[in-house]
Amino acid sequence: MSADSSHGNSPAAVAIEHDLGAEHEHPTWSVYWKVALVLTLVTVLEVWCYYLPSFVATPYFVPVLLVLSAFKFTVVVMFYMHLRYDHKLFRVLFTGPLILAMIAITALLFLFGKLAIRTGLLT
Repeated sequence: MSADSSHGNSPAAVAIEHDLGAEHEHPTWSVYWKVALVLTLVTVLEVWCYYLPSFVATPYFVPVLLVLSAFKFTVVVMFYMHLRYDHKLFRVLFTGPLILAMIAITALLFLFGKLAIRTGLLT
């Protein structure tokens, strides 16, 4: 039995090969300042929406803020927590529970009437 076949495809052997031989794609300074600019612009848009009384009174106010904050969360996780550059399995393990949490939060908002009243489903 050779030294190569003794390890086989064990997770430890794969991890060692992955760590030793693989070059990972890493973001540059240019990527970080562009991401920061996008996050700043989305934050400005959120604050602007909040200070428009005519928009706050519409049923679109809460859903728009939820979408904008979900977008910001995604950008922060993908770039600053490097999830975009990790293995795809880690993305699945993170986004699966995240989607379940978002569904649960939205259901709770409807259950307690906060989102339902804002969207006009309840009067």
